Amino acid sequence: MKKIVLSVLLLAAGAWAGPNDPSKFDGSALGAQKAVYQFNFENPQDLEQGLGYLSNHLKALKQFGDLGQSQLVVVAHGNELHMLSRLNQATYPDIYDELKALADQGVQFRVCRNAATFRGYKADDFYDLVTVVPAAMTELAKWQAKGYAYISGNVIRRTKRTPHASEVR
Repeated sequence: MKKIVLSVLLLAAGAWAGPNDPSKFDGSALGAQKAVYQFNFENPQDLEQGLGYLSNHLKALKQFGDLGQSQLVVVAHGNELHMLSRLNQATYPDIYDELKALADQGVQFRVCRNAATFRGYKADDFYDLVTVVPAAMTELAKWQAKGYAYISGNVIRRTKRTPHASEVR
């Protein structure tokens, strides 16, 4: 009988919480993190959004974690390689500064040699912040074997919320 009464009370409490109740924020400590990101973008410019993921990750680690002990690695093997090549500096003039800012915070950039060769690049065609590795898949497996969490850097078309007419002032 007690279980039935308790269940009814829990259901009633859940029913009282409604659409006007705010969500909760979990700001618990993150500690140090090790993560390997896979970038395999269709459009070279999608690298900008991928770098935004890294910036957001670093920002959260600064605020809630241990950035000094954290390590982030990017393994790139898509068309973003064009932005990572110094041969395309005229086309993407600001990318080096963005990469450098992330590298200065400890982010490592790895490029798949197979993907580079397919796209017509040699190992020394990339910026000095980039290390060319034999293959993206073996590189991802290597970092995961070292305990790094895998993060897919998929890029999607982002949309913003449209405020309801009652919210517009």
